[in-house]
Amino acid sequence: MKTTVDHLVIAADTLDDGVVWCEATLGVTPGPGGRHAFMGTHNRLLNLSAPDWPLCYLEIIAIDPAAPHPGRPRWFGLDARTPGPPALWHVVARTPALQAGVAALRAAGHDLGEPMAASRESPQGLLRWQITVRADGRMGGGGALPTLIQWGGPHPAEHLPASGLGMQSLALRGLSPQAVAALGLSGVDCRTDAGPALSAALVTPRGVVELESRRL
Repeated sequence: MKTTVDHLVIAADTLDDGVVWCEATLGVTPGPGGRHAFMGTHNRLLNLSAPDWPLCYLEIIAIDPAAPHPGRPRWFGLDARTPGPPALWHVVARTPALQAGVAALRAAGHDLGEPMAASRESPQGLLRWQITVRADGRMGGGGALPTLIQWGGPHPAEHLPASGLGMQSLALRGLSPQAVAALGLSGVDCRTDAGPALSAALVTPRGVVELESRRL
């Protein structure tokens, strides 16, 4: 399997908190996103695409207080997240063969859950994708094991305007060699040393900004 970074996830208590964090930390205001009624969440987006990171974006996500509970654990472990400042939370990796990716990681000892079909409206039309979500909603590898996604049409970054941001680097820590081999994640520094589950460096109007997650 070969995968590429699709997007970084910034988790926030509220989208307003996420906007304030983004403006203060990255020096830009996030663009519009949408609502995920099937998960009870909503988001804002920013383009992170760069020559080495095509079709890549930043997602600020929060539980939608106006949405009913989805009747199941929300994705990205948001139900188990301790309230606090917005922060780098997770990474989603893109693959053209989702079922094969799920099988490869399961053989490496990691259960990502069964792929589920998802969609939401956007100004450019309906976005459709399949994504791995565990039954308990939690992430693997202490948050470092990427969620897998396969798009079924236009990619959001195709229509996101330039944001002044760009991905420079991404490191994941604590993944087993078997998981790293199964992922085949291009351009990512997969480490075995101790430290944050995810570390990313972004080019911003304020210079290079380094973000770190905490191990879950």
